[in-house]
Amino acid sequence: MRKRTGDPWMPADAYGRSLPRLTINLIVADVERSLAWYRRVLRAEVRYGDPDFAALRIGGTECMLHADHAYESHPWAKALAARHARGLGAELRLYGEDPDGLELRAREAGADVLAPATDKPHGWREVWVRDPDGYVWAVGGPRQA
Repeated sequence: MRKRTGDPWMPADAYGRSLPRLTINLIVADVERSLAWYRRVLRAEVRYGDPDFAALRIGGTECMLHADHAYESHPWAKALAARHARGLGAELRLYGEDPDGLELRAREAGADVLAPATDKPHGWREVWVRDPDGYVWAVGGPRQA
């Protein structure tokens, strides 16, 4: 059931046609709570947000947040209502960000830091953080020599 009042920022079909070939769409329990987390921790650029949907840009990538209730007629509706873990097995990677600074922001925001900023054998220094719905972000950049 839609909770937004008034008109959206643009018609859904126009937004859909404007998207690049690869985008991220996360289904979340509370769009407002998630937007606050993404702004503070990942410094997301929020292009639009309402109780049903948000459009944001993270590291140049188009991302969407849809509220659980926006998926009530979707095959996932029962699993979402059961509050199963979300995103298990998916790792969202954001390259080019300071992992130490992000870890500090995450801890200040009370976010779940799964792994502190660490130098990795694949050449990154990265931190792993979990958003309020359980989606895991590995964020970092090249290790310093």
